[in-house]
Amino acid sequence: MTAVHLGLPSTRSASTIAERPDTPYLVDTYGRRATDLRVSLTDRCNLRCRYCMPEEGLPWLPKDEVLNTGELIRLITLAVQELGVTEVRFTGGEPLLRPDLATVVAALAALKQRPRMSITTNGLSLRRKAAELAEAGLDRVNVSLDSIRRDTYHRMTRRDRLGDVLAGLGAASRAGLAPVKINAVLLRGINDDQARELLDFCLENGYRLRFIEQMPLDAGRTWERRDMVTADEILHQLSRGYTLTPVPVPRGSAPAEEWLVDGGPQTIGVIASVTRPFCGNCDRTRLTADGQVRNCLFAQDEADLRGPMRAGATDTELAHRWQDVMWAKAPGHGIDSASFAPPARPMSAIGG
Repeated sequence: MTAVHLGLPSTRSASTIAERPDTPYLVDTYGRRATDLRVSLTDRCNLRCRYCMPEEGLPWLPKDEVLNTGELIRLITLAVQELGVTEVRFTGGEPLLRPDLATVVAALAALKQRPRMSITTNGLSLRRKAAELAEAGLDRVNVSLDSIRRDTYHRMTRRDRLGDVLAGLGAASRAGLAPVKINAVLLRGINDDQARELLDFCLENGYRLRFIEQMPLDAGRTWERRDMVTADEILHQLSRGYTLTPVPVPRGSAPAEEWLVDGGPQTIGVIASVTRPFCGNCDRTRLTADGQVRNCLFAQDEADLRGPMRAGATDTELAHRWQDVMWAKAPGHGIDSASFAPPARPMSAIGG
């Protein structure tokens, strides 16, 4: 871990961009290299999770502003073949709402430098689509599930769809999209007493559970640090029923800290973006559904690839633009800074 993991937004001048080294990779001035691409396929979603968007939803991107199938494949292929990306995670919104997802996955699976591919989904359509995606070349899934109680799930998501998610998890396992990981966010006063219950469920079914601290990325701007359920609180709750010991393997760039449960082999992970930042080892670059490149989930700036691409830019020109964006990456998200401001876009528009 480098010393910049708690860093603040960068104040480097634009002239620094010219100092970028002659390398094909997505590197920054702090020695990090981006090999993990998060691709938002759509800003649309069929849930209304309280920590993400309001009950009435949000204005969706116009269809003509969203990357089409060919554009998606071109930009991701560029990242893999020319810029050193080895992992691709499809996100949203809800990525399973894209009808061309299997087509995109199959195209990337056919590349000589095949990336590892996964998806973060709410799981509502997974029962119908898991087998098709596995056949196309998808490697695994992350499913968002904040409660296994029907009433709590309904309260969290504003939709009564828990049965569909549970069926989707089973379909993913049968299709070989393993390991099946579950992402859970705890909200104070709603499901903050259910950490052990979620872990029991995952241990029983062979799923890998990851708790995620709530981040200041909700569309309603209602996030308050004092209301957030922290990693320490989660671990304290779990330790009342299980013995947790740190996994004896370096974490590397993985966002989750992991613990063995009762000696293993099963594990529990916590992604503590707020209280235990891991910015110093970040290896991510991001592409939004409308073709904007972001070098951080909390970045204030984006760089447009869609416009130049539609205007006839070459792959080399697009690659240089992407490299420049990553070279300007700040040392950290700066949540603890008095000057911190959340990005203009909410999580649903950026991609998880």
